Amino acid sequence: MPEKTDNSGANIYELLLEASEKKKKEKREKRAGLLKSMGVEEYFEEGSIKIDMKTCRGRECNLCVEACPTSALYWKAGEIGIVEDLCVYCAACVFNCVVDNCIEVTRRRPNGTVEKFSTPRDVLALLRNIGSGKRSDRLRSRFPTPEDYLKRYG
Repeated sequence: MPEKTDNSGANIYELLLEASEKKKKEKREKRAGLLKSMGVEEYFEEGSIKIDMKTCRGRECNLCVEACPTSALYWKAGEIGIVEDLCVYCAACVFNCVVDNCIEVTRRRPNGTVEKFSTPRDVLALLRNIGSGKRSDRLRSRFPTPEDYLKRYG
């Protein structure tokens, strides 16, 4: 099947891809500027946040709005609103939500690891795993082999 091109000889699919990449880059730059002006550092390359309005009890609790460090969540006309550009996917909203699976956060770390959670238990497990990993790395840096440990404490 021959490639579809316009009169100038450019591939329309390549042009659309370039336009899409340009839009994504502009959005990332805008987001970085907003967060920098607030003094907030971003740790995740990509992410998303969703709130299930059927299960949300925002009128009763509003805890996720109060917990959000960047004010990405706000109260609007009977429901919780999200400003995606301000969300840093920190999970404070999920951790403080009184309804399991109401708020779902997905994020990707710079090393490619994708994390997804929607209950306070998921957030605690993630934080525990991160803390355990840091402790293990610190221990390995001081004692690369079991023999090194035994020499010191043997």
